[in-house]
Amino acid sequence: MSRTIAFIPARGGSKSIPLKNIKPFCGQPLIYWNLQALEDCPDIDKVVVATDAFQIAEVVQDFGLSKTDIYKRSADNAQDHSTTESVLLEYISSSDLQPNDRIVLVQCTSPFTTSTHFAEALATYEESGADSLLSVVRNKRFFWTADNKPLNYDPAVRPRRQDFDGLLMENGAFYINTFSGILQAENRLSGSIAQYEMPEYTGLEIDEEDDWLIGEMLFRRYNT
Repeated sequence: MSRTIAFIPARGGSKSIPLKNIKPFCGQPLIYWNLQALEDCPDIDKVVVATDAFQIAEVVQDFGLSKTDIYKRSADNAQDHSTTESVLLEYISSSDLQPNDRIVLVQCTSPFTTSTHFAEALATYEESGADSLLSVVRNKRFFWTADNKPLNYDPAVRPRRQDFDGLLMENGAFYINTFSGILQAENRLSGSIAQYEMPEYTGLEIDEEDDWLIGEMLFRRYNT
């Protein structure tokens, strides 16, 4: 029987906000909110936090979450230029995962994700028959190319917001794939790709100080 493993990369180095993954956000370290949501989701069997920082490991262990383990990522895959895929593949190569095991790649810079979001997305993934899935939000902005061409609307017939479908944008909250899919493609997404649409406010990722201030206001409003 296949398992579902949530994988959270949490590098210690961050030029914009040092150790931001454990900086207090609405009364808890930022990483706590995704970990607790995963803990509360019955469809998640195990949670892996991949970190190079002992401070992050200690904070995560102090939560006392039953599903969560620490994976000590290599220094080579904890540099400014390191990709998420590089540490994900590093973990996969050292794990006992089976080809059909599902991996949910979760980014703790998106603290708005709830256990319901994870459960619904996993159900969508299964029902769709797709190879992988990503979370998205609907963006109703009007986009243009650098050479002055509209991308998603006709300027001569400007639609009203309520009549405009907009575009679907990755919100970076999470991605779902199988062990074998990630290994073959060396990418978080592969094959046919499904989407799980989340509320518009979840499009904010916590990367800069201003994001932090806005994020706390949104979190208090929607995630009380």
